Amino acid sequence: MMGLAVLFALLGAASNAMGTAFQRKAASRVAEGGGLRLILRLARQPAWLIGIAGVIGAAVFQALALVNGPLSLVQPLFILELPFALMIAIPLLHRRLPRAGWWAVAGVVAGLGLVLGSAAPSGARSDASMARWTPVLILCLGAVAVAVVVARPGRPPLFRAAVLGSASAISNALTAALLKSAMGTLTDDGFVAFLGVWQTYGFAVTGVGAVLLLENALQAGPLAASQPALTIGDATISLLLGVILFDETIRTGWWLLPELLGAGLVLWGVLRLTRVVPHIADIAH
Repeated sequence: MMGLAVLFALLGAASNAMGTAFQRKAASRVAEGGGLRLILRLARQPAWLIGIAGVIGAAVFQALALVNGPLSLVQPLFILELPFALMIAIPLLHRRLPRAGWWAVAGVVAGLGLVLGSAAPSGARSDASMARWTPVLILCLGAVAVAVVVARPGRPPLFRAAVLGSASAISNALTAALLKSAMGTLTDDGFVAFLGVWQTYGFAVTGVGAVLLLENALQAGPLAASQPALTIGDATISLLLGVILFDETIRTGWWLLPELLGAGLVLWGVLRLTRVVPHIADIAH
C-alpha cells in the first residue's frame, strides 16, 4: 500500500507538471486576451488539451495516493512537481537549464528523500471525528482569513507574496486532508455515501480557494517570496494535519536532525531555482 501511495504521488506530481508546462506552451502561441474568447482559442491548441488532461490526471493520482498512504507522506512528495515542471518545460519551450539549476533540482530531490526517509511517515486511517476537525478548520480557515486581510494591497510586494503563498499552502494542505477523508468514505461506503459527507464539498471549496490565493501570490510579488512559503508550508502543514486528524506517526528524537537538514536542502533548492531559471513562474505554474 505504501509503495502504491508513493507511485501515485509521483505520477500526480509529474502529471500536474506536464499539465502546467503544456498549458504554458499553448498560452505562448495565442494572442493575449481574456474571457471566453481566450478559452476558445486555447481549446484549439492540442498542447492546451494535453495540459488539461495532465491537471485532471494529477487530481486522480492524488486521490489514489491518499487512499493508499498517509497524508504526511503523499503531500510532501508533491514538492517534486517543481523539478518535474522544469524537466518538461525546459525542452518544451526550447530553453536551457543552467548548471546551477541542475544542482538546485538535485538539492530538492535529495532533501526530500532525506526528510521522508528519516521521518518514515506511517498511518492507515482516513476518518476523523468532528472533535478533531473543528479546531483544525477554525485554525486553518482563520489563518487564511488573517493572511488575506494582512496582505492587502499597499503592503510591500515581498511581504504580500510570502503571506499569500503561506495562505495557499494552508489551503492546499487542508484540501488534501479533506480529500483523503472523502476518498476514505468512497472506498469504504460507496459513491452515495461519498456524496453525503461534508468533506466532499469542503475539498472542492478549499481547492478553488487555494488556486485563487496562489494566483494572487504570484501577482503580488516575486516567486522567490511565495514559492518557498508554498513548498515548505504545504508539506509541513500536511504532516501536522496527518498527525492531528488521522493519528499518523513520524520519527522524532535524533531523527529530527536529518529531517531538518533535508528540509534545509529543499528550501535551498527551491530558492535557487527561483533565481537561476528565467521566467520560472511561467514554467512552474
